[in-house]
Amino acid sequence: MKCPFCSHENTRVIDSRPAEDNNSIRRRRICDECGKRFTTYEKVDTIPMIVIKKDNNRETYDRQKIEAGILRACHKRPVSAIAINDLVDEVELEISKREEKEIPTRVIGELVMNKLMELDAVAYVRFASVYREFKDINTFMEELRGMMTGKQQ
Repeated sequence: MKCPFCSHENTRVIDSRPAEDNNSIRRRRICDECGKRFTTYEKVDTIPMIVIKKDNNRETYDRQKIEAGILRACHKRPVSAIAINDLVDEVELEISKREEKEIPTRVIGELVMNKLMELDAVAYVRFASVYREFKDINTFMEELRGMMTGKQQ
């Protein structure tokens, strides 16, 4: 590890422990040349997940896109930022459990809708109306009827 102060090649680890998030290792290091100390974080490098869009284009998974969609659906609803963050974490956990390197947006959308239905019915309908591209009021009403009888379309 190069020293960030003098760029010397030789540094030593003097302390190592799990970071607060328990997903990385925090290491305190000291430079053999200048004697300055610094901290590094070591994290497992994973292959990025690829999302298969409706038009079959592929792009790298982006947590912020899911967050943005949920935020729009929850706009002016009594849903806390913590609840939204937790919802996104739950969706990401479900995606990672699948152990697939490519995942269709359809799967992600369904996961989000299932979680939103539990969290806030209005936010669910808002998200579903965009995600499922309701074409008219009849499609919208079908979704509401399905929701009220306990099953989504």
